Amino acid sequence: MVAPLQRVLVCSPRTAGWGQPDRVARWHDLGFHHTPDFATAQAQHDTLCRELTMAGAEVLELAPAPELSLDAAYTHDSSLATDFGLIVMRPGKPNRVFEGQHHNACCLQVAIPTLGKVIGPGTTEAGDILWLDSKTLLVGHGYRTNSAGIAQLRDLLAPKGVDVLSAPLPYGPGPSACLHLMSLISLLDEHTALVDLPWLAVETVELLKSRGFQFIQIDDSERDTLACNVLALGGKRLLAIEENHKTNDRLRQAGFDVRTFSGSELCINGSGGPTCLTRPLLRG
Repeated sequence: MVAPLQRVLVCSPRTAGWGQPDRVARWHDLGFHHTPDFATAQAQHDTLCRELTMAGAEVLELAPAPELSLDAAYTHDSSLATDFGLIVMRPGKPNRVFEGQHHNACCLQVAIPTLGKVIGPGTTEAGDILWLDSKTLLVGHGYRTNSAGIAQLRDLLAPKGVDVLSAPLPYGPGPSACLHLMSLISLLDEHTALVDLPWLAVETVELLKSRGFQFIQIDDSERDTLACNVLALGGKRLLAIEENHKTNDRLRQAGFDVRTFSGSELCINGSGGPTCLTRPLLRG
């Protein structure tokens, strides 16, 4: 999750239908804070893509489809890239179930094979999944990823020598909100994690410490503006939301090269930061 980013899948607000009145009308039901401003969101996404390209990544755009909702812009959740192929997620948010199949079809077109698919009653969202190393997957157990989904991931990856560990998530704002494991942790390099420490389970903190991770804590005043959601670009480079000045300063003081883009409309409104907006397909 922290090696240099080489290839990434994104879904622009244009493709996700942020400019289409029928899709925009559902903003409240999908948990957005207000009616999306398409022009602003698209401009912010264009900046995001420029930053990814300047960091050396090939940026692929998801193909349009009538079944997509506003949430499709947050491409991270609906598939998981592994060294053995793509795992198609089955999101716990019903309007997103189609996305996993769509990711799979698009990835097959660029010669990325399919390792497997999560099926009902299992639910999984990749926002709950962290690669602690190449052989250890930490999966948050909460409202979006359930025990049946975690068991299916374990069955898919155990033959490949990958350990799948479960991490309990807090109740937080409740089942209607989007609280992922990656809402509380972003891995910055092989030994450093940005964390929202008071919201992490004790066993998760102890696990990370036992593996040698050092913590940088977000500024609590920036929790609601997704300060913990930071994308590692590799080589101590990070991509973060511009509005989180205090947390970004902490990261810079710790020796990281922090690149930023404005996320007022694209990120904060829909509760999805730089990691949510990107589905990394290749690092190395």
